[in-house]
Amino acid sequence: MRIGKSIGCILLAGFTGFSFAQQIPAGDENIPFLMVFGNKAQPSWGDDDFCQTFFFLIPENYNNPLYIKIFDPDITGENDEINGIWDTETTFEIYGGDKCWSEIDAQETEPTGNYKSGNLLVYKSFGQDARYDNNWYTFGPFNPTEGDFNEKWNSYIFKIVCEGSTGDDGNLYRFFLSRDANTNLAIEGANAFTYEYTFRLSNNQNNVSQIYPYIDDKVTSVKIMNYDWDGDGFIRVVSVAKRGELCGISGEGDWKYTTLPVVGSERNTTMEVQFIKNRGKLINNNNVVVIVQNQYGVSLPFYVIPIGGIPVYTPSLKMKVVERK
Repeated sequence: MRIGKSIGCILLAGFTGFSFAQQIPAGDENIPFLMVFGNKAQPSWGDDDFCQTFFFLIPENYNNPLYIKIFDPDITGENDEINGIWDTETTFEIYGGDKCWSEIDAQETEPTGNYKSGNLLVYKSFGQDARYDNNWYTFGPFNPTEGDFNEKWNSYIFKIVCEGSTGDDGNLYRFFLSRDANTNLAIEGANAFTYEYTFRLSNNQNNVSQIYPYIDDKVTSVKIMNYDWDGDGFIRVVSVAKRGELCGISGEGDWKYTTLPVVGSERNTTMEVQFIKNRGKLINNNNVVVIVQNQYGVSLPFYVIPIGGIPVYTPSLKMKVVERK
């Protein structure tokens, strides 16, 4: 375990709430944990590249310190997935500064090239450490202006890269973007997004999980890609124009692709990709990777707080009442 360039770190006991909007995954997504495996694991355990990157959007008008918190960052105990013996370390790196997000490699779904662009602000590796099991670890404080400013969003962007740096066990964790070091307090107007969602499904067969890719005004079709679904039910898409289009589902250690057209009313809105578990057969501890690309193969962002709200299907045919004379 090591700490480098640490601006400040605080251990918070206990889990202080699951319903806050800036928990990642968000409560509305109904996803219990993000997931990353050590780099010696077999990809068929549910992680194709042993890396996950998230971005945090901080509104320009927010002028106070911010904190990026990780729940259960260690690699042992109640939540994590053992593979033989515990032998894994997970490294979390936080970046800000110029090109933290705007570097093209940072927006790709494979950890190659200059995906660690920007200024490294802080990093820490976690192995077996009971202090962090079911506890929060806090990075910060950060000044919002340490992020990568983007005029389109009027926001500063920070990046966190999580990698399984050794071993073959699975680390399950969550983030929280907070304005307070000791309590989970959301930052008004902030959001978080990723281009590749690697997560653990609930073991509850009645649970439906969902994630929200944003469809901009240039998208004419989407390719929905899922990895290692293991036959755990089915996947469907809901939007303002789609009531529940079914997607192909992947098997053990492979990808499945489904291409769907995008109509005008779906542009500049959020889609909802739903994951409905197999209710006839219990599949425990299922880890899944999901990517959505546009017609050019460019990955689209998943926002934890869907822009414009959760999409509601609007039928194209409307009933008209005609008065009889």
